[in-house]
Amino acid sequence: MRTPAVPSLSPRIRRGARAAAALAVATLIAGLAACSADPVTQAYLEGDDKGYIASDFRVKEIPVEERGEPVEWSGVTEEGDELSSDDTAGDVTVVNFWYAACGPCRAEAADLESVWQEYQGENVSFVGVNTNDQADTARSFAERWGVTYPSIIDVNEGSAKLAFAGATSIQATPTTLVLDTEGRVAAVLIGQLEGASILSTLVADTLAESA
Repeated sequence: MRTPAVPSLSPRIRRGARAAAALAVATLIAGLAACSADPVTQAYLEGDDKGYIASDFRVKEIPVEERGEPVEWSGVTEEGDELSSDDTAGDVTVVNFWYAACGPCRAEAADLESVWQEYQGENVSFVGVNTNDQADTARSFAERWGVTYPSIIDVNEGSAKLAFAGATSIQATPTTLVLDTEGRVAAVLIGQLEGASILSTLVADTLAESA
C-alpha cells in the first residue's frame, strides 16, 4: 500500500532538495564503490527491495498549531544505557527508525551523522530506534557506518515505536522524525534521506521557532 500524499514542501525545503539532488547521485555512486563487498547495500542500489520496507521519499512538515502532545518515550541503548525523552527535553530531537539489514538505512547513515555533527552543541539531540536487531548487531552497524549517536534497541518490547504511534504512523523503514523543543513531532521524513541538506534545514527551522 502506498503512503498517502502529504503536503507540498516549503520553498526553502524545495531549494534544499534541488541542491541535494546532484549530491545524492554522487553519494550513491561513491557508496556503491565503497560498499561493493556489502551484499545488502549492493542489492538495494540495484533495485532489490528485500530486507526493507520501501517508500518514496516524502517530507511532511507540521505547523506549530497543528502539532499534538509531546511524545514521551524511553528505552535502553545498544550500550545498555537508559535513554528517554527526559534526557532530550528542551532539545530539537531527531529520531531515526532503522535496522541493520535495511539497505536505505545504510545508504543514509552518513547523511544522518553529518547533520548530527553539524548541530552538536546547539540544543539538538539524535536518537536511533532499532526496530529489528539486538545490541551487538546495532553496535556493529554503528562502527561500520560511523554512527556516533545512540540507538534504542526496540525489537523486544517495541515500546519506543509504540510511543510515537499516537503522533504519526511509522509504516516505512527508514523513517526520520524531527521533534520540537517541547517534544512534539514537527516533521516526518519517510524513506531514505535525499542528502543531508533537507534534514539540516528542518532542524534549523525547528530550532529557530524557539529562538
